[in-house]
Amino acid sequence: MTAQTVNAPQTATEAAAIELRQVSRWYGNVVAVNDVTMTIGPGVTGLLGPNGAGKSTLLHMMAGFLAPSNGTVTLNGRPIWRNHEIYRDIGLVPEREAVYGFLTGWQFVLSSAKLHRLPDPEAAATRALATVEMQDAKDRRIETYSKGMRQRVKVAAAMVHDPRVLLLDEPFNGMDPRQRLHLMDLVRAMGAAGKTILFSSHILEEVERVAQHIEVLVAGRHAASGDFREIRRRMTDRPHLFKIRSSDDRRLAAALIADASSGSVSLSEAGLEVQAIDFRRFTRLLPRVARDAGVHIWQVSPADEDLESVFSYLITRSTR
Repeated sequence: MTAQTVNAPQTATEAAAIELRQVSRWYGNVVAVNDVTMTIGPGVTGLLGPNGAGKSTLLHMMAGFLAPSNGTVTLNGRPIWRNHEIYRDIGLVPEREAVYGFLTGWQFVLSSAKLHRLPDPEAAATRALATVEMQDAKDRRIETYSKGMRQRVKVAAAMVHDPRVLLLDEPFNGMDPRQRLHLMDLVRAMGAAGKTILFSSHILEEVERVAQHIEVLVAGRHAASGDFREIRRRMTDRPHLFKIRSSDDRRLAAALIADASSGSVSLSEAGLEVQAIDFRRFTRLLPRVARDAGVHIWQVSPADEDLESVFSYLITRSTR
């Protein structure tokens, strides 16, 4: 299914922008969000970061369900916290299971439409369920739904009032490939229609496929901002640590340390550990150096490719 075929709401609306200015949120001595400043405008923005980075806390402050401990969160200049009128403009899809299993999908989405006091809640609920392809399962109890179906019914409830801003917390978790593609198409279509969409994820590839703009959050701090090409470049250009096993680690180490692309080289019983300062140059250098030195390479593996190390590098650079 393509973005053009998704039945996304097409209501013309005023552009909406959420602004965060020096926003922090702490729980006792634990700082969940630390001095974050960013603006989320129309289109699709991805909030990228490892688990525990503070993404959910940030989204809940943007939705008006959580007060910032410091700083301000506004929608088009209006404060969001304790402003009930804002709820007409914002829809939130939380990561946690915020559904009642004993209700049917229809009852759950209809109750959301009634809470928003829509003039025709039945029609709005029907539209929302059709948009996420849940009309055939609407009369089943939510407790019988799969994880992916529960995700979709939460999306339907969040968009039943056709909000200008839609906030989604890890929305693709638990969905099968077809469901993921459909929701991705829907999110892109709503962004193209002028809505302000922000969704969180800890998977870079997921964000790349949907978002035009990316905000990176690490350990509660705003680490980077830009389009996915810029974020990918920053991740690729960071120093990389490789573990190498070869037929002659000592000879290979001597050859590698002579080149500027190798920041440090260390030997151990487990093999050779090399920090590559220039990733692209090093990947071309390694096979050539090994060939010239007459060394056979048995194994090359990254030692720091987990998300925590990648994002930690970004946050280190952003605080210099």
